Amino acid sequence: MSLKTAYLLLLLAVMAETAATSALKASAQFTRLLPSLVVVGGYGASFYLLTLVLKRLPLGLTYALWSGLGVVLVTVAGMVLYREKPDLPALVGLALIVAGIMVVNLWSGMVVH
Repeated sequence: MSLKTAYLLLLLAVMAETAATSALKASAQFTRLLPSLVVVGGYGASFYLLTLVLKRLPLGLTYALWSGLGVVLVTVAGMVLYREKPDLPALVGLALIVAGIMVVNLWSGMVVH
């Protein structure tokens, strides 16, 4: 698998996880069918895609990107879907997560070329 393909699959895994996590609230503790199916299907798809990504990328890098991007995207989804408003400390924390992702990708030797 090429590096480009691995990153594309990782992006799809992040998107699936973001959809699943964002649907958790709408599932109303799994009492609503469609959001519950998004939760189960999204997490299933995300974990499957992660297994494919791990054929090419290191575990630590993969998890850092998956979880970090997921946190940021789920926060944005919460703002859009549920009108949640992060406060200043939350925004600072999110900025630090994005900075960490950039450091790992731009300067870490963990990235497989």
